[in-house]
Amino acid sequence: MILEERDYRLVQGMTGPFLKAYETLGLPVQRKHLGEPVGFFTTDIGELNHVVSMWRHDDYAQRSARRAAMLADPDWPAYLDAIKGMIEVQTVRILAPAPFSPLR
Repeated sequence: MILEERDYRLVQGMTGPFLKAYETLGLPVQRKHLGEPVGFFTTDIGELNHVVSMWRHDDYAQRSARRAAMLADPDWPAYLDAIKGMIEVQTVRILAPAPFSPLR
């Protein structure tokens, strides 16, 4: 199992509009191809204007296949157009569970 963490630092004031666009346009496409997210978060303390999502995959091959299908989905470009200019920095990390992790 691998966990994909996607951290978006948004332009100030764009958290609400980003979340609305994501919930209505991005999430339905992602659920169709990636399944249910492990979690979706906004920052409350610390560096603000961050949105973090986490997705579980069996392995890199599954992740690649799922993401390729998602990117080829004809509904995906509408989401990308809706969030254009809202993201300052996007960071993606792939996390592997430690041997004693309860999430495996």
